[in-house]
Amino acid sequence: MRHALAPWHFRAGAFAVDVVVGAAVVATLALVSFTLPGSGVWWWVSVSILGAAILLMLVNRLLLPPVAGRSLGRGLFGIAVVRRDGQAPGPWRLLVRDLAHLLDTASVVGWLWPLWDSRRRTFADLLLRTEVRRVESEERPAAIRKWAATTVLTAAAVCLAGVAVSYLVVYSRDRASDQTRAQVEAQGPKMVAQMLTYDPKSLDDDFARARSLATDKYRGKLAAEQDKARKRTPVINEYWPRDWSVQSATPDRATMLLFLQGRRGVAPDERYISATVRVNFAKGGDHRWRVDDLTPLPGNGK
Repeated sequence: MRHALAPWHFRAGAFAVDVVVGAAVVATLALVSFTLPGSGVWWWVSVSILGAAILLMLVNRLLLPPVAGRSLGRGLFGIAVVRRDGQAPGPWRLLVRDLAHLLDTASVVGWLWPLWDSRRRTFADLLLRTEVRRVESEERPAAIRKWAATTVLTAAAVCLAGVAVSYLVVYSRDRASDQTRAQVEAQGPKMVAQMLTYDPKSLDDDFARARSLATDKYRGKLAAEQDKARKRTPVINEYWPRDWSVQSATPDRATMLLFLQGRRGVAPDERYISATVRVNFAKGGDHRWRVDDLTPLPGNGK
C-alpha cells in the first residue's frame, strides 16, 4: 500500500479540495472587488481576504507537503506527491510542478493522462519526475476530515458573504443614487431659479436666500457675484426653468444641465433672457441639497 500509485479519482478529489475550493474564493472575491467602490472599506476587506486566500493556497500546496508530508486535500484522500526515488519534493519543485499543470490545463489531455499512463502521471509529473502514491491509512492525521470540512464550509461561507456584500453595497448605492436623481430633478431647477432671481425692492432678502441655497464652498463665489450686481443699478432679474437633465448622480453629489428662460428689467426696457448652466449639487450634513457650483455655458443670454 505504501508504494501503490494513487487512483485518478483520488487525485481529482484532492485537487478539488486543494485548488478548486481556494480558486472559487479568489474568483468570487475578485469579481466582488470589481463591483465595490474603489478604496472603500468593503473593497479593502474583499481584497485582503482574497490575498489571504491566495497565501493559504500557496502554504497548503508548497509548504505543508515538505513539513507534514502532504497537503490538506491529499491528506484527506491518503495520497502524497513524491519523487521517483520516494523522497518528498521541496517547495520549489512543487511550485514548478503546479506551474507545469498549466500544460495539463491547456491540453486537457494532460489531466486525463494518468488514466492510461503506467505510472499514472500527468504531463507535470513527467516533466518534474514526480508521481502520486497512496500512503498508509494510519499515517493520515486523525483530524484531517475535520480540517477539510472546515475549509470547504469556510470557503463556501466566504463566497456567499462576498456575494451578499456586493449585492447589498452596490444595490444600496444604486438605490441611493436613484434617490439622488429623483430629488435633484424635483428640487434642483427651482433652487437654481431662486438663486438667480432677485428684485431691487427685496434685494438683501433675495441675496440672503440665494446664499442659503449654496454650499460653503460656493457661497463665497456667489457673494462676489452678488456684490458686482449690487454695484450696478439692480433691476428685476427673474428666471424660470424650462428643461433640465441630470448628467450624473451619486448618493451625495449630482450634476445637472439646466436651460432657463426669464426676463430682466421693467417695461419699456424689459427684455427676455435665457441661460444654459451646468450645476453641481452636494448634500450637506443636514441631508439638504445645495448648489456646490454653477457654470454658465457659452452661447446663453444671461
